[in-house]
Amino acid sequence: MPSYTVTVATGSQWFAGTDDYIYLSLVGSAGCSEKHLLDKPFYNDFERGAVDSYDVTVDEELGEVQLVRVEKRKYWLCDDWYLKYITLKTPLGDYIEFPCYRWITGEGELVLRDGRARLARDDQIHVLKQHRRKELETRQKQYRWMEWNPGFPLSIDAKCHKDLPRDIQFDSEKGVDFVLNYSKAMENLFINRFMHMFQSSWSDFADFEKIFVKISNTISERVMKRWQEDDMFGYQFLNGCNPVLIRRCTQLPEKLPVTTEMVECSLERELSLEQEVQQGNIFIVDFELLDGIDANKTDPCTLQFLAAPICLLYKNLANKIVPIAIQLNQIPGEENPIFLPSDAKYDWLLAKIWVRSSDFHVHQTITHLLRTHLVSEVFGIALYRQLPAVHPIFKLLVAHVRFTIAINTKAREQLICEYGLFDKANATGGGGHVQMVQRAMQDLTYASLCFPEAIKARGMDSKEDIPYYFYRDDGLLVWEAIKTFTAEVVGIYYESDQVVEEDQELQDFVKDVYVYGMRGRKASGFPKSLRSREKLSEYLTVVIFTASAQHAAVNFGQLFLGMYPEEHFIEKPVKEAMARFRKNLEVIVSMIAERNKNKKLPYYYLSPDRIPNSVAI
Repeated sequence: MPSYTVTVATGSQWFAGTDDYIYLSLVGSAGCSEKHLLDKPFYNDFERGAVDSYDVTVDEELGEVQLVRVEKRKYWLCDDWYLKYITLKTPLGDYIEFPCYRWITGEGELVLRDGRARLARDDQIHVLKQHRRKELETRQKQYRWMEWNPGFPLSIDAKCHKDLPRDIQFDSEKGVDFVLNYSKAMENLFINRFMHMFQSSWSDFADFEKIFVKISNTISERVMKRWQEDDMFGYQFLNGCNPVLIRRCTQLPEKLPVTTEMVECSLERELSLEQEVQQGNIFIVDFELLDGIDANKTDPCTLQFLAAPICLLYKNLANKIVPIAIQLNQIPGEENPIFLPSDAKYDWLLAKIWVRSSDFHVHQTITHLLRTHLVSEVFGIALYRQLPAVHPIFKLLVAHVRFTIAINTKAREQLICEYGLFDKANATGGGGHVQMVQRAMQDLTYASLCFPEAIKARGMDSKEDIPYYFYRDDGLLVWEAIKTFTAEVVGIYYESDQVVEEDQELQDFVKDVYVYGMRGRKASGFPKSLRSREKLSEYLTVVIFTASAQHAAVNFGQLFLGMYPEEHFIEKPVKEAMARFRKNLEVIVSMIAERNKNKKLPYYYLSPDRIPNSVAI
């Protein structure tokens, strides 16, 4: 009788093992096997991190094995089990891999396809078509869209983390506790210990140092020493945590009535301000988004305020970007003066502090929360709803949405909810942060997520004119590396533009993002469909870059880009493409390290060895 060797790998995360009974049956082109209990005498099967092998003998020839059915039945109490993969050695000596990387909960069952990526058109056998359809039907019941707040991108329909499908929850209690402990630590650090500082006026700038945790690294120490200097203030708009707002000024706005006479002490080329604008030496950061946003009123004992400043900056002869004029609100007038470097020292410094405060609010709520976390969640939900696990695009993207939905759910549960951490610690809490997202959605476009286009739209693309914009330089290198990789993967599975156009599952994925995530806004420019391999490659680059590189530039993480610990792909051409991708990223790492070698203030946020795969890793 034919005999198969079944190798079963259990996950290594906490609580991944099980004591439940595990049954396996094989579905082949010529027949199905009976259920077989996978059990060894006097042996603890399916322990965390274990790789166990079993001999399975069947009564008759099964033909080509198409599916593996795994069932879990309780031994005493139901015990969740994380199955990494199953490898099958056939009677002829061939090996078939069945990736899983999923949890089996309760008295559950999983049916696995072999690891070869397949488009829907490649499945001509009824049982495989049926499996594909049932998987998506089940997922669409589990992954439902929900409006958390009017005007927001739609999110997952779950009130709290435990309501999420088990496969997208944090791996273990340790993972959940990390987020809980982080929230509590932030609350204890910034709220309880220093609440008296927030509720009263500060007497000295040295008080700032008391609210910073001591971090011993070159950058933090240098910024702490130089934060009051104009060139450091300007540098942070280029290479700080929010390097996406500064743009080249092509025309002085009427709402900022600054004149040459006001700023002539800052201009170094003996040109008028208008001539400096024409020469491309003037830059602007406009916080118009904050105009009219309600300040936090959740604590009646603490008066909080918001500004909506306009900051004019100048590229001096040393090619450094420095501030030359600041107006703290949008409408000019006697009660809204323009502050200048020639003003009294602390007047000018306080004006810069207001700008930096506004930058913080936009960074946290828009650049970070909306444009990386919430956007990545949209991609993640659509991915699970419309692409089966066997689809090559699912295999490519799943690592880049890992835990994204979970961490966003925790944020809605603890951070940005009513009475959450935002309400306690931010001047935009109490509803202002919600207003900000609602406004910013009007400017959230597909083009603004395409890194080269976004840089060019702000007039910041010239390396010769703006030589120290490392966010741009490194971001373009990483963008091109990702795009080259996605183009290779697309080329492997889509032989022509027509194949892209006819892939209904792919089109449904793209449509879900547009209709539900982006609320069907035509002005967003998000595609409703994709008609070419080039456009598909660009779209995939947007998804990966947003979740990895863009998030790294405005945050930081530790599971590096190009590393795919879960082997969803088994085909040699894709593995070779991944290897070339990693090689290209290694070259970028070396280039950035060489550039940073002699810099007093190095920029490494977009070095691929510091870029996490997803926003939650």
